[in-house]
Amino acid sequence: MKSRSVLVLLTLILTSCGRQEKHNVFTGLVEGRAVLVPALVGGRILEMRVEEGKAIAAGDTVAVLDTLELALQRRQLEAGLRELQVQEELARSGLERATQDLNYARQRFERIRALHADGAATDQAYEDALNLLSKSETACRTAQLQLESLRAKKEQLLAQLRLVAKKIEDSVIRSPESGIVTQRFFEPGEAVAPYRPVIEVTRLDAVEVKIYVPESYLPRIQLGGEVVVRADGLGSSLKGTVAWVSSKAEFTPKSILTPETRASLVYAVAIQVPNPGHVLKDGMPVEVTLP
Repeated sequence: MKSRSVLVLLTLILTSCGRQEKHNVFTGLVEGRAVLVPALVGGRILEMRVEEGKAIAAGDTVAVLDTLELALQRRQLEAGLRELQVQEELARSGLERATQDLNYARQRFERIRALHADGAATDQAYEDALNLLSKSETACRTAQLQLESLRAKKEQLLAQLRLVAKKIEDSVIRSPESGIVTQRFFEPGEAVAPYRPVIEVTRLDAVEVKIYVPESYLPRIQLGGEVVVRADGLGSSLKGTVAWVSSKAEFTPKSILTPETRASLVYAVAIQVPNPGHVLKDGMPVEVTLP
């Protein structure tokens, strides 16, 4: 009888210990950082160079768009620029002549004015010199404004050329991130609008696991604290660190619900986990053991 009581007591102790061990184990889902890669310009897709589930490196070509229309626009702008350069050269020559005429008109007016003051030039000669000076000043200002207008048009054409060149460059869509292609939204021959995502790339080098803990457990969680992450099929556990703790309580999300926690208020905790071998996959359920 005594030995049976000892056995029952030992069983209760072991059961209690097992429950305590589970109190610091929480389930969560692996979340890779997803990046949508957009088409910066619109157009028809000539090539798609990636497949879903394949790895991609930063800078790799994702897709190539048709640039025929942009190439024609560039040729048209280049022709307009050449014509404008000829007009600018003519306007520069016209300004030089107008400046020379103005200098002559000023010198003539100063000479006639001096003679007129001494009574050696008639009033008509003085008026003629003054009118010539006024016309020369107007012609010089007009030539200057014409040249400035042509230069402004030239800058406008150059800006349009740079814009077209940028669009042609952006017609080769490249991935800004390394990761796994998790979604491909278009096929060759389809048209894509500007800033529409073409693919989704998920980074798995470092992943995040979000767990939900009760308020009573919050004092034991420290930012930067180390945790242990386990998943079915992994030969060993992984180390993670606490990156973020929510300051707002919420009901347990449906993906984590159990009958015991259905109405529980919990706090979200984000765990950063280095994943160099990509052993953790996006959406994989894992267990996180907290201190």
